[in-house]
Amino acid sequence: MEKFQTITSTYVPLPIENVDTDQIIPARFLKATTREGFGDNLFADWRYDKEGNPKADFVLNNPAYGGQILVTGKNFGSGSSREHAAWAIGGYGFKVVVSSFFADIFRNNALNNGILPVVVSDVFLSELFASLDKNPKATVTVNLEAQTIVNNETDKSESFEINSYKKACLLEGLDDIDFLLSNKDKIEAFEQQRAYAY
Repeated sequence: MEKFQTITSTYVPLPIENVDTDQIIPARFLKATTREGFGDNLFADWRYDKEGNPKADFVLNNPAYGGQILVTGKNFGSGSSREHAAWAIGGYGFKVVVSSFFADIFRNNALNNGILPVVVSDVFLSELFASLDKNPKATVTVNLEAQTIVNNETDKSESFEINSYKKACLLEGLDDIDFLLSNKDKIEAFEQQRAYAY
């Protein structure tokens, strides 16, 4: 994974609550076993009509919006535990998803795939949507090291929580296997010490 850097980016608004994983990536696209291509089918049923043509009224098809940050309504990622939902979001190019609440399994899948889920207050979330209504090129800055998110239109900011282990992995660009391998010498030293303890 890439190391997570501080991101300042325009953002895409999806002010819909209770978006589940089947809406994020419909079940018919789950046949693949690698991560490639899932971004093309992110929100497929909302994004395309039955003939596969882009729906002009869906936000991902609106050229006014773009960026590495998706700002969504409350309770994002509910439903099944499919990791493909995180693959689709990452495959599309999003590095951060902002909501006032995430389903636990989705949040963990996102973190395991290098995507930062940022939980903000309902008030801050509403202000992000309002800022984008006024200026489609509004930006947000997400600083993982400081655990802050800033609405650059209003200069208002909030702190967010993240598991310290997952934070370290994102900052270093490590998945769980990479993290273990990076600590191989320490693990081996610990095992040798344990052997002599008995």
